[in-house]
Amino acid sequence: MPAFGQHRRRLARSLAVAGTGVAVAALPLFGATGAFAATTEPTTTAASVTAYPDNLDGWIRESLDVMAQNGIPGSYESIHRNIMRESSGNPYAINNWDSNAAAGTPSKGLLQIIDPTFAAYHVPGTAFDPYDPVANITAACNYAADRYGSIDNVFGAY
Repeated sequence: MPAFGQHRRRLARSLAVAGTGVAVAALPLFGATGAFAATTEPTTTAASVTAYPDNLDGWIRESLDVMAQNGIPGSYESIHRNIMRESSGNPYAINNWDSNAAAGTPSKGLLQIIDPTFAAYHVPGTAFDPYDPVANITAACNYAADRYGSIDNVFGAY
């Protein structure tokens, strides 16, 4: 994916998680005079949006924040362990050779989730795209929590 698309996807993910849609900053005008002078009245600003690195560590940390907001259990270590086993950290990994693939629904993304499971366990506030790293991790952890109590209890293919 081109760099611009990655930044746009990351910004959309961050804004979706924050639920604001737009971030606004108010800056005083130094040396301004007349009608456009900066006021001394307090201003309100939009909620701050946490910036996450666009890499495996950032995707896991962002997912953990979304999971915490939605009551989905899981730890960094367990998510990382399962990602390394399932996709070696490649968000575009796809399994075209197992029984799911033979049935027409290949496993996709960091935690190798199939489309019907992704749709059923998608968490609002994340992209509706199984290749989106944060959406993939969060949906897979939501599924693991429902089926096994937590991604922390998953030590093999699930």
